[in-house]
Amino acid sequence: MVWFSGMWLAIGLLMIVTLLFVIVRNGLSLFWPSQVVQIELVEGSSAAIQGASTLAGEVRKRQDKRVLDAEGEVIPELQLFVGNRDAYGFGFRYVDQSDIAGQTYPNEIIVAERVEYGDLIGYPVALKVDGEVITADAPGFRERLKALVAESNRRRHEIEEIEKKKIGAINQEMQKLKLSLRKAELSGLPVDDLRHSIDARTATLQADYETLAKEASTLRAAQKTDLLVCRLATGAEREIPLGDLIHFYHPNELSYPGRVAHFFGGVWSFLSEDPREANTEGGVFPAIFGTFVMTLLMSMVVVPFGVVAAIYLREYSKQGPLVRAVRIAVNNLAGVPSIVFGVFGLGFFVYLVGGSIDSLFYPERLPTPTFGTGGIIWAALTLALMTVPVVIVSTEEALAAVSRGAREASLASGASKWQTIRHIVLPASVPGIITGLVLSMARGAGEVAPLMLVGVVKLAPTLPIDGEFPFVHLERKFMHLGFHIYDLGFQSPDSEAAKPMVFATTLLLIALVVVLNAAAIILRERLRRKYASSAF
Repeated sequence: MVWFSGMWLAIGLLMIVTLLFVIVRNGLSLFWPSQVVQIELVEGSSAAIQGASTLAGEVRKRQDKRVLDAEGEVIPELQLFVGNRDAYGFGFRYVDQSDIAGQTYPNEIIVAERVEYGDLIGYPVALKVDGEVITADAPGFRERLKALVAESNRRRHEIEEIEKKKIGAINQEMQKLKLSLRKAELSGLPVDDLRHSIDARTATLQADYETLAKEASTLRAAQKTDLLVCRLATGAEREIPLGDLIHFYHPNELSYPGRVAHFFGGVWSFLSEDPREANTEGGVFPAIFGTFVMTLLMSMVVVPFGVVAAIYLREYSKQGPLVRAVRIAVNNLAGVPSIVFGVFGLGFFVYLVGGSIDSLFYPERLPTPTFGTGGIIWAALTLALMTVPVVIVSTEEALAAVSRGAREASLASGASKWQTIRHIVLPASVPGIITGLVLSMARGAGEVAPLMLVGVVKLAPTLPIDGEFPFVHLERKFMHLGFHIYDLGFQSPDSEAAKPMVFATTLLLIALVVVLNAAAIILRERLRRKYASSAF
């Protein structure tokens, strides 16, 4: 039996290691730059694009294709990422090995990340800047292109600053003015003077808005002025506004240090930027932030409730049929499907509690809900309700593990029961309580089904915590890494292009859970050593 149980333990560990290896390998491949191959096709190949006999792209996968005929012939094929989705209408192409007449790796070809339509793969031909045409063979062409792309990125950030922050602040203040007038009307107060002052302030804000909008429009027009003429592998030439480019590189010229630098740059962009292109491009920073804040809020709620309930059940309640029934109910709650908690959270927290808050404190905003719709606070409370049985059970076990001698010594010294619990029992039970917290965080951070009902969204325009008063906005919807994985895997318009992003986001979610759990485990071990003499 020892060897039998050890075998199954080894098999389980092997499965976990294999799964992690697959996730890490496929996730990190998103950031490692691959060489671009140019393929010459044999005449009449079905892989040709727009009648051209040449393809160029990154080889993403090699596999065997079995032909459904009498012989069942197996043909090797390549999955080629050709990019240029705006020109081709697709991003991938399968090429049979038998259709390939030749392969080259030209140094002149570039891969450029764009704001939309995915990557551009092609040969730079010329730059059109202020009526001047600069050909690709001109001295300093690459440096000029790099400087123009950097300038367009700076201009894009300036546009975002104007539209999201400055214009956003004006729109918010105008909305507050309208709500203050409506609130005064609902209260039955005289509003003539208030309306005049609001109209005057609104006129000033409208003038500021028009000035900023004009400035943003001018910057957007400048983004379309300078053009990059690029020749695709099919031979067609296209003019790409430099304002659409984020960065570019020559993949076939990169040295190993250059590839490493590109890798870490891609990782940083993935962690720090907002998503683009239906979440298939860009970064996942809002999802990281939303997952972290929601898990933190859930932990702040679940620990007090779980600890108080466990203290009552273990230390104060009279053991009997009722208490046993409560314990059975708590244990059964841990096995309820998570979607059931989501439905309960939607009905109780969102519609009942949130709707009541809107009716009492935000009547001027109705019928548009403030708290009566999904938000990060309701998501945190729903997950806290779902994970509280774990904390209750672990806390009860930790309380029961405190030695009877420590309790009796405290009581013999004149301490009351509550003083004994507070100063002797609880400190010694903290490691066990944190164990329950670790388990609850591990489950709560990875849940998706209940969040889809109580606040998570595909794309959140603002974060739940920012520099705008009151700084913490618990009513806002948020992004979550788990839902981001679901959205990429099942709702993406280009599932093949989204696969590396799915693995990268999965790896990031695992890393975030590991970091949160590691912090809790380190704290638990320190407390365990501190109270080892009295508790264990």
